[in-house]
This record gives sequence, C-alpha cells and structure tokens, in this order.
Amino acid sequence: MSNLSLNCDNLKSFVTEQEVISLQEQVSLCHDRLEGGTGKGSDYLGWLRLPSRFSDAISAEIETTASSIRDCCEVFIIVGIGGSYLGARAGISYLNSSFSNQFGRQGGPEIYFSGQNISSDYHADLFDLISGRDICLNVISKSGTTTEPAIAFRLLKELVEKKYGVDGARGRIVVTTDSSRGALKSLADDLDYKTFVIPDDVGGRYSVLTPVGLFPMAVAGINIKELMEGARQGEKLYSTRSLDQNDAYYYAATRQLLYQKGKTTEILATFQPAFHYLAQWWKQLAGESEGKELKGIFPASVEFTCDLHSMGQWIQEGNRNIFETFLTLETSRRQLKIPAFQNDADGLNYLAGETLDTVNEKAWLGTADAHEGGVPNMTLKIKDRSPTSLGQLIYFFERAVAMTGYLNGVNPFDQPGVEFYKKNMFKLLGKPGF
Repeated sequence: MSNLSLNCDNLKSFVTEQEVISLQEQVSLCHDRLEGGTGKGSDYLGWLRLPSRFSDAISAEIETTASSIRDCCEVFIIVGIGGSYLGARAGISYLNSSFSNQFGRQGGPEIYFSGQNISSDYHADLFDLISGRDICLNVISKSGTTTEPAIAFRLLKELVEKKYGVDGARGRIVVTTDSSRGALKSLADDLDYKTFVIPDDVGGRYSVLTPVGLFPMAVAGINIKELMEGARQGEKLYSTRSLDQNDAYYYAATRQLLYQKGKTTEILATFQPAFHYLAQWWKQLAGESEGKELKGIFPASVEFTCDLHSMGQWIQEGNRNIFETFLTLETSRRQLKIPAFQNDADGLNYLAGETLDTVNEKAWLGTADAHEGGVPNMTLKIKDRSPTSLGQLIYFFERAVAMTGYLNGVNPFDQPGVEFYKKNMFKLLGKPGF
C-alpha cells in the first residue's frame, strides 16, 4: 500500500496524459539500464536494493550502538557535509518534534550538526553551547579528507580528548566511512573507534538508507526498522517499468516533458516546517544528480505559507520558466482548533472551530489554483509523519531523480563539477600539490 499520492490535474494545460505515456518506451529503456546495471554510473547502483537487503544484523548493530550513545551523552554531534548529513537531518527534523532539543534528556541527547560549513562563528557558538556537557560524535566521510568536516572533526576530536582523554574519547566517537581505505578509516583503525561502513556502490546523496543516515536517526530515537520497511514498500512500488503503475517514473517523465518545454526550474513547495530539511536533501539529490553537461532542472524550494509573503509574488507573476511540485501532508499528528473571540476584532470568527490543518489545506488549494494559469504544478501528498511514510518518500525521490537523469542523457551518480571549487580553494590555501 502506498503512503504517497501524486496528483497532476493542474498540469493538463501544459502536459497531457498522452504526452507522458508517449515516453513509456524511453522510460523502459532507462529502467532496464538501471535494473541491469548497463547505464551511466552503474558502479553506484547499490541504493536500488538497500531496503530489501537491510538485515536484522545491521539493524541490531546500529540500534545497540545508538542505545549506548544515548545513555552516555547529553549532546550528540553529527559531523558531515552534503549527503553525509542532509539525509539524517531531514529524517530527524521530519520525524521528531519541532523543538526536540529543548526537551532535554527526556527524549535522548540534543542533536547538533558540524562540518557543513567553515564558519568560525557557527562553530565557536556550538562549542559555547556544549561546554561542560557530555558529548559524543559521529563523523561521516568516505575519504576523511573533505575539507569542511575534516576541519570540524579536528576541532571536536581535540575537545573530546581534552575532556575525556584518548581512551575515554574512544567510546564517544563513532566513525562512518569507507570499508577499507581512506584517511578516516586509517584513523578509526589506529584509535579503535566504532565504525560503520558506507557501501562502495552507494554515493553520498543516495546514502540516507545506509548507516550514514540510519545511525544518527537511531540515536535520535527514530525506529529505523519502520523507516526501512517503508523504503522496502517503496522499492516494490517504484521498481516497475510501467508509467501507469509507477508514480516515481510518472513524476520523472512529467518533469522531463516540462523541462523540454522550457520549464527549467522546479520549485518544491511545502506547507510544513517539518519538511524544511527534506527539501534541502531533495535539492542536493536533484541538483547534483541532474546538473551535468549544461543540462538539468534547477531545484529550488519554498516554505509556504511563509514564503507566499515573499516569493509568492515572483512565482505568481515572474518569469515563466518554472513549475511547482507541492509536497503536502495529509494528516498532522495533533489538531489545534481556532477559538472564537467575543468581539471578533480580527474578523476571524468565521474560522472558529476549524483546525489549523483545514486552513493550511485551503492555503495549498488556493495557491495551486492561483498558480495554475501560468505555473504548471502537481501535488505529492504524504500520508503522515511516520517512519514508514518517510521511507517510501525517500525511495520515491531516489528512483525519480535517477530516471530523470537517464532520460536527459546524463550520469545521475557522479558530481565532477563539485571538484572544481575544491581545487581552486586548495590552490588559494597553498595546499601541497596544488
């Protein structure tokens, strides 16, 4: 059973059902390349079967380690950048309370992130926040030499070793890295850190369903078995070639047609703050996978209704090179009703007794209708904020983005352009060899 539904009714004047179905032969060819490992980037297709290959042994190892970390620290810091932290942050933000860090030890350790920037102020403020508190780290990097997290880990490793000693730090640092090589793997072996493996055939932005994302989420108290069960359901739902039966491929085909018609920017529009980092994860997944060879849809995101008071004007009446995908929530966990005021000074008594969900839904429907005239839009609705639904959604987007990349003739699994800024930065910093 799917916890997701895709509605494309507001696309009818831009993309017809017949146009989408006309791509079936092309989609089938791309599907066969994915399934058979004969397409571009075939060395990085391990993500395809991660859900069905998730074992009780892996689950137990992750959960046991997470439990020991939860028991011995007040603050848990995830050190990583890009795919090494965005998936975990998306899952934690989506599944936990909006203010989980403010609830203290009751809900496990507070969780913070480091190494996703090189800001001195950010890291100094973080160190002020954690001063005098019990700390554990999870550093995530395949190589261990990516500049941003490597610098942050140096700082945090020094802090933890000063506080607990080298031996004491050993039980507080967990490393997620390559199985056999790299600077971080060597360091973990030398210092006998607990280590989780990033599979060789899974790239960073597709790694959320490996220990890269699963271990931090387990520390945050998330049921990773339920998450992976949802992803397993997604694997079954979105591994068929038929556009009639596979919403992930239907979404991919629709995106490709809109792109061919000059709609070169996709805006993922959400109506819940819980979706914020999920949108950030999606932007990396889509942008790094599709932006190659002077091709690719530019992924952007907005958070409504807040951004209706800033970006709404541009979307309504600006350049017509955009399309929208509304990502909406069917049911909130809790319902709040609007009270009646005796004097009705704000004129809102006509809403008295209605839930915030009702008003939010009407905001989405009104926005979709308002934008329909000039902005093609579709809606992807997720059932609830459960690990099962999130697992399905993650796999949906991974399949869809891989298919869009293949339809557009690019390798969705490499990122050669990312290396250019690094080389220039190394030259400016005087790194040996550059």
